Amino acid sequence: MQLDTSARPSIAGPNASELGGSIKAGSGKSFDRKNRLLFYNRFFKLACIASAVFVCLILFGILFLMFRTGVLTFRDVSPMTFFFSTDWTPEDDRYGAFVFIFGTFALTLLTLLISVPLSVVIAVFLAEVAPTWLRNLLRPVLDLLVGIPSVVYGFLGLTILIPLLRDITGTNMGDGILAAAIVLTIMVLPTISRVSDDAISAVPRKYRDASYALGATRFQTIFKVTIPAARSGILYGVILGMARAIGETMAVVMVIGNTPQLADALFKPTSVLTSNIVMQIANVPFDSTWNNALYMMGFLLLVISLLMIVLVRLLQRKGAHS
Repeated sequence: MQLDTSARPSIAGPNASELGGSIKAGSGKSFDRKNRLLFYNRFFKLACIASAVFVCLILFGILFLMFRTGVLTFRDVSPMTFFFSTDWTPEDDRYGAFVFIFGTFALTLLTLLISVPLSVVIAVFLAEVAPTWLRNLLRPVLDLLVGIPSVVYGFLGLTILIPLLRDITGTNMGDGILAAAIVLTIMVLPTISRVSDDAISAVPRKYRDASYALGATRFQTIFKVTIPAARSGILYGVILGMARAIGETMAVVMVIGNTPQLADALFKPTSVLTSNIVMQIANVPFDSTWNNALYMMGFLLLVISLLMIVLVRLLQRKGAHS
């Protein structure tokens, strides 16, 4: 008996044309999404490159402006006179900036000598000695001290530190390079301490265990194993602190005395590059040699800061490869 198959319902899937259309539609959506992602990635990459180029242009623009204006100083003043003369009398056309250059480096060096040992001791105490509850209390306090405006430090130095130095030394002059160094030490202490604390805490525990296993004491382990292992991070914090100290203005202006004389004594009022610029720039004719000399001082400060930033990057690379 022959069955009639023509009346049976069709259970076959979609025909070839429908299947091809759905495949094309699916591949089209996938293709569009791929193009969108590729466009977004390229756009984001170009935006990042443009931002980096824009920042570099601003930096080089500032450098070019400072140098172009500052170099005009040497039309009327020889470089030897500007960099090595101590006679700064703009009213008589004498522009010797050695007093301010020497004062800047002397102040930075004195700040370095005071702040670095204290900062390392505080960092060692936080990372190795302090109990957990005290460590969790002191670390946020140091972070808050970083954010205090510099004018507050300068005001406290002017009203508290300088009278205290006068009482201790018995002199009539408390302002000078020592007062400025103490104020800057208080300002940079939190920065150096926290960075050094993080560097010491990042030293692997196995270094300490190996030192103890060899019979070393806790003191020997800290100062002969832990601190040398964290040397790159500690130097990184020191350079960051010194970069802030070199560029500090308001706090230094309020306690250093602002007198263009060589800083050959701790309690002798003097001046540095930042304080001299901020005290004189407002009353100087724009196209004068005096103005150009102040621009050259600003250019020197900018170069010193950039050199410190480059040194920080080199230390970071060295620490990454060590």
